[in-house]
Amino acid sequence: MKCPNCKDVELKEVLTTNGVMVDICPKCEGIWLDKGEIYYFTKAPTYLRYKIEEALKSQKPSSRLNPRTNTSLVELPLFEGDLVIDYCPQTGGIWLDKGELDSLPGAKKLKLKIAIEDSFKSKQEYSIKLPNLGLVSSVTLVGLYALLTLILITLVNFGFISSFGALIFGIVFAFLQFLLSPFIMDLTLRWFYHLHWVELEELPAYLADFVREVSMKKNIKMPRMGIIPDGAPNAFTYGHTPNNARIVITEGIMDLLEPEEVKAVVAHEFGHVVHWDMLVMTIANLVPLILYYIYRTLIRVRSHGREDKSAGARYAIAIASYILYIISQYIVLWFSRVREYFADRFSGEITKSPNSLAQALVKIGYGLAGKEKNKKDRDEKADSLKAMGVFDPSAAKALAVTTYHPASMGRDVDKSLLKGAMRWDLWNPWALYYELHSTHPLIAKRLLALSRQSQAYGKEPYITFDERRPESYWDEFFVDLFIASLPIITIFAIGIAYSLTANIFYLKAAPFLIGVSYLAIVYFSYNFSYFPEMNIASLLKKVKVSKVRPVCCKVKGRIVGRGIPGLIWGEDFVLQDDAGIIFLDYQQPLAIWNFLFGLLRAKRYIGEEVTITGWYRRSPVPYIEIKTLETKYGRSNCYVFNVKIIFAWALIIVGIAILFLF
Repeated sequence: MKCPNCKDVELKEVLTTNGVMVDICPKCEGIWLDKGEIYYFTKAPTYLRYKIEEALKSQKPSSRLNPRTNTSLVELPLFEGDLVIDYCPQTGGIWLDKGELDSLPGAKKLKLKIAIEDSFKSKQEYSIKLPNLGLVSSVTLVGLYALLTLILITLVNFGFISSFGALIFGIVFAFLQFLLSPFIMDLTLRWFYHLHWVELEELPAYLADFVREVSMKKNIKMPRMGIIPDGAPNAFTYGHTPNNARIVITEGIMDLLEPEEVKAVVAHEFGHVVHWDMLVMTIANLVPLILYYIYRTLIRVRSHGREDKSAGARYAIAIASYILYIISQYIVLWFSRVREYFADRFSGEITKSPNSLAQALVKIGYGLAGKEKNKKDRDEKADSLKAMGVFDPSAAKALAVTTYHPASMGRDVDKSLLKGAMRWDLWNPWALYYELHSTHPLIAKRLLALSRQSQAYGKEPYITFDERRPESYWDEFFVDLFIASLPIITIFAIGIAYSLTANIFYLKAAPFLIGVSYLAIVYFSYNFSYFPEMNIASLLKKVKVSKVRPVCCKVKGRIVGRGIPGLIWGEDFVLQDDAGIIFLDYQQPLAIWNFLFGLLRAKRYIGEEVTITGWYRRSPVPYIEIKTLETKYGRSNCYVFNVKIIFAWALIIVGIAILFLF
């Protein structure tokens, strides 16, 4: 992007101290802010928004151009002309000359990092080198079963052999579960997700040919292909062995992705199939299952009134089993993440294009989908899907002689937006926390691994993330963690105080103190000050955001599918605007409300233009928790935060009553 003031100087991305990426001119130090980003830098967003709307009535043409679209800006006189900004009525972007940012009402003093050349690290810092899959699998499984064997030997030595029969029952149950689960999944997906099984001839020609080619090359039976009629992008595989695998994709995969990207996603699922991941992960998951079963069995043993001489040993083994159960769970999660990397690598090897999968991951995982297709393109897409047998089985054979070419959703993702989205994965400590508890690696790390694979093939890497983290972000993480844990900390402190003093006052004060701590969480996690209109790209660039620390926003777009693709009672949505897609979290105080909304009302919102007001969060998937949802049907409100406030104040009031009346 070129500077609107200097014309020929390229803008540079700089991260401010409040975690917002802005575009700055290194020559004149002017700043470009995308839609809604100006509200990150003021303590009076409502007042500023009012002044901008008021100034629109007095706008004047400007000689400057929007650096993103090259369209003309207009001059807006703010605060009786004391501040004149350049504004884009089409995109909501704003250009501020040097020093004008500090003129905003209540603006925070920023330390913009101008020395861009100092903000880079080695390009290989985040490179991921994969070990041998067979070696990793063997070592992991041997290690897991070594933990299990240790407990079994201990059980035998202490005479708890009666529990071994129950253990055998658990193994048999797990084996039956493995045998039956694919068939149960078949029924569940058909009944509740509207899954349609399709023949290869009913698929787009490029995809059908690809499935045949991979199956023949790897000498396996062609997998059964299923399609879920939902606009939210997703794909997965399940089964017993490579010869009875099922690969399921949603319509959103083909709506959102280019043909090469669709093949890359399907190749990733093939990677799970040919690596026997379904069986290997079942075997690995058996260890935590058995360890937990041992723990539950030992902890429930009763002495039946007789002196239990082995009680101490039994409880010690039970505790050890539970600790090993926790450890084995994290080992299995790590093992799953490793196998995801190998499935990604398989996709790159079989397609000879790791960048295709990388592009697909960006569109699916980050929602950077490019520009929305026009109505004609969407109508053509609907006609093509009819030929797949999803909506119109009578026309299914027509696809046998038709090549399916989905209209482009924007082949080239804006790499500056992508880097903005990746910063959270690579810099925010919450990302590490969530990855530790996840079966999948963070998307940014997968992108860097695929980029390294492209380099090995002598191709240009998809993305090179060579930026230096401007600060640690651990201070915000510990603040978030402290706030989220306040009720637990309060209860623990009350317990310690009572145990040390035996003073009943601490127990009487418990409801009041817990209510205050819970109220602190609510006010920290739900900011009610102002909800500025923003786009998805602007939200993704925010680094200092988590499930606990949100960004208030208002976003306009079209709902393209459900949060869980095809689930008939799913209440969540996927929203698309001109910049990308994002998940919407629809939550009511009672689960039955969510169920009824998803079952009875959610379907009519699909494809509709909506205005969403709510809180943008990451955990680690970016999503907006809905406060209000407005469409042509009217307005729907979510009341979770209201109920949380009422509950907190109720605890406080009850606590005060207990303190003064008892």
